[in-house]
Amino acid sequence: MPALSKPQQDFFWKNGYVLLEDAVDPSTLARLKADFNAWIEESRAHETSYGEMIDGRARFDLEIGHSADNPALRRVNAPIEVSDAYYQAMAESRMADGVADLIGPNIKLHHTKINSKLPGAATVVKWHQDFPFTPHSNDDLVTALLMVDEVTEENGPLEVTPGTHRGPVHGLWHDSSFTGTVADDVASAAKKKAVICKGKAGSACLMHTRLLHGSTANHSSRPRTLFIAVYSAEDAVPLAPNPVPTRFEGRMIKGERTGRVRSIAFDIDLPQKPSTASFFDQQAVAERTG
Repeated sequence: MPALSKPQQDFFWKNGYVLLEDAVDPSTLARLKADFNAWIEESRAHETSYGEMIDGRARFDLEIGHSADNPALRRVNAPIEVSDAYYQAMAESRMADGVADLIGPNIKLHHTKINSKLPGAATVVKWHQDFPFTPHSNDDLVTALLMVDEVTEENGPLEVTPGTHRGPVHGLWHDSSFTGTVADDVASAAKKKAVICKGKAGSACLMHTRLLHGSTANHSSRPRTLFIAVYSAEDAVPLAPNPVPTRFEGRMIKGERTGRVRSIAFDIDLPQKPSTASFFDQQAVAERTG
């Protein structure tokens, strides 16, 4: 039985996103929460980003102002490498089934990460599309955002602009600098038509790679933690280095390998891989120099 009904699938292709409730079972959700809470406690012993990804960059990314008394862990890179629960949620859940309903039957993993906004966190995600960060030979890519915490209008929810996945791919380079965000006029227009993706813990927002989206700071006393898994069709071949490399990149999650490449027409500037733990620093630099 499909995880997504035909009306839900139609909604996705029209709007560029769809909400899937109960994307993981309660036991897995509890394990995800426990692992992330343990990482928060671990972060209290660190003053700067720490841990190591396979390319040497930090796995655990700390927001400016982080302290032992007020931890601000905002990103965990490739959590599936250090947590069985996060691997299971990526590979063996209704979330993965829903992705297969959209771009299957053969799908593979590109990367995973956790984006968290603890209470009072100032982190803002500026408007962008994912595809310019992770260009492939075709755009059958889905970003699955699993709500580890309940997401409300107050705790920094994802905002998306329906239908923009069927529009142009917007550049992230401005004045010869990679900003990680679209031009101000594009962002302003997208914001005016945006809708909020909110839901109970365990829900997932499945989002097309070309959909314009962003998010605001957490203005509440409740955390907002998203586990993000990016999947592609098996015949979509990466055209740039993975911004969040993992030893599991390219692993088949559903179906089988065909050994074929499928391409579509587009013209895009290649991205700049972050030199630090996450693209948050790229967007922050753009704000200071813009």
